[in-house]
Amino acid sequence: MGKGWKGAKDFVGLEEVTKVEFLVMLLAETLGTFLLVLIGCASCITWTADNPPTVVHIAFTFGLAVASLAHVLGPVSGCHVNPAVSVGLLVSGNCSFLKTVCYIVCQCCGAIAGSGVLKLLIPKEAIGQGLGATGLGEKVSESQGIFMEAIITFLLLLVVHAVTDPKRTDTKGWAPLAIGLTITVSHMAAVPVTGSSMNPARTLGPAVILGEWKDLWVYWIGPIIGACAAGVLYKMAFRRKKEDDEASYDF
Repeated sequence: MGKGWKGAKDFVGLEEVTKVEFLVMLLAETLGTFLLVLIGCASCITWTADNPPTVVHIAFTFGLAVASLAHVLGPVSGCHVNPAVSVGLLVSGNCSFLKTVCYIVCQCCGAIAGSGVLKLLIPKEAIGQGLGATGLGEKVSESQGIFMEAIITFLLLLVVHAVTDPKRTDTKGWAPLAIGLTITVSHMAAVPVTGSSMNPARTLGPAVILGEWKDLWVYWIGPIIGACAAGVLYKMAFRRKKEDDEASYDF
């Protein structure tokens, strides 16, 4: 009975979210997502018709942005900066329910703020290019978009779990780089298909500022399905188990 109560208490995470330090974690998630969306989406804007951004350009911008943020914010909040990451860690038992909800709210607010600031910083002509909004490629169906987003987010969450597993000494210190490179390679593969969101908040920000909601649900369903699948798989099959071990997924 005591063990079951402790498990339920840890899952809810009420004690964790009532600490003063939790406010700093929420600030870190808001700031991190704000910077990610502002910088990442800025790389997607076409400034001149003769020199549009390339897939490689966009991929490395997002990948290196996350790697940089992870070095700074990882020890503070875990640097999720992505609702799908928070949900995936919830499913694997490495993030409490209330913490996940609070993180997602802050991530979405940070993303919207990042897109809003980006709109203020660029000429009106560039805003017509979409503020880096994600969209399905030509002739790509909604189901194909969901599947692609699920696959790349599945890969991201597998890497997140692996490089932050406290029992794996071979990955110590490599988490930011590994996660950044995973995002980079996923973008190289998926930008032509879906815009490679793999982050619901990253898609939500430009959508809110532009008032364009078409296919927004694809970028929530796909990443969350992929994140949940990765969380379950890592917890059930890949994680090195040890009695009474409680992993921390902060960098």
